[in-house]
Amino acid sequence: MKSLLRIATRTSPLALWQAQYVTDALQQHHPDVQIEWVKMVTKGDKILDVALSKVGGKGLFVKELEQALIDGEADIAVHSMKDVPMELDPQFVLPIICERGDPADAFVSNQYERLEDLEKGSVVGTSSLRRQAQLLAWRPDLKIEFLRGNVGTRLSKLDAGQYDAIILASAGLQRLDLHSRIRHNIDFDLSLPACGQGAVGIECRAGDTDTLALLDCLNHPHTHARLWAERAMNRRLNGGCQVPIAGYTWLDGNDLRLEGRIGFPDGTGLIKVSADAQLKDLNDQATAEALGIEVADAMLAQGADAILRSLDLL
Repeated sequence: MKSLLRIATRTSPLALWQAQYVTDALQQHHPDVQIEWVKMVTKGDKILDVALSKVGGKGLFVKELEQALIDGEADIAVHSMKDVPMELDPQFVLPIICERGDPADAFVSNQYERLEDLEKGSVVGTSSLRRQAQLLAWRPDLKIEFLRGNVGTRLSKLDAGQYDAIILASAGLQRLDLHSRIRHNIDFDLSLPACGQGAVGIECRAGDTDTLALLDCLNHPHTHARLWAERAMNRRLNGGCQVPIAGYTWLDGNDLRLEGRIGFPDGTGLIKVSADAQLKDLNDQATAEALGIEVADAMLAQGADAILRSLDLL
């Protein structure tokens, strides 16, 4: 068993929470293993004045961490799963998905109690094309404005009066002890989450058997099965944060249900597709991924290809 494990992590408060979460969990199972953090600032952290969809997507949050793995400076990288590209370099594996936290989008406002209370023309801050497409499909009268930065930065912009409301991930606010800022979780009928939202994943070098053995205790099979389906759907659609795609699974026993959505960023043409599959067991990756592909293909058949072409992704 390894005596030292080095974790590559971004330096944002939420990323450090994730690194601490993994550290605490590992030390519960392996108290004799020393754990060190390798803190890094990624390109995605530096470029704050441009939408990620215009500069390469959320993969910008993981490239430097992966380089630390290649260079032998770190053994694992800890990620928010909605930031992890759908296709991994063959040098890496993503063997561990931790138990999912709250997957919902949170409505945050200093003026309004609920999303439904927003007045016509209200300014809502988000950098997510997924949230933008779904909100405008429901309320085309809203004004969606660009919002980037870490959670604290986004809240400070709201408090400065730049927005009437902002939309953030509930899990992030909860993990930073900012529960009081959540007015309410937005109903999935209105805003379905991003694929993998609320889940923490661990990446390491392919073939690093010592590290893989150390990490195995952290995997949550229920969450992992669900994310196989969500990520397979997104991968089939060539998706990422630069695409207004939503995807979420429900798992009851071995019954897996997936809903996917895609729409134009202006809220038009929103497509919704759902399907079900019966897993043999929670390790049935093939069936879970086949469900994701089935939903993606149905979305393409209903016009998702036109949306993807409009975003130069086909």
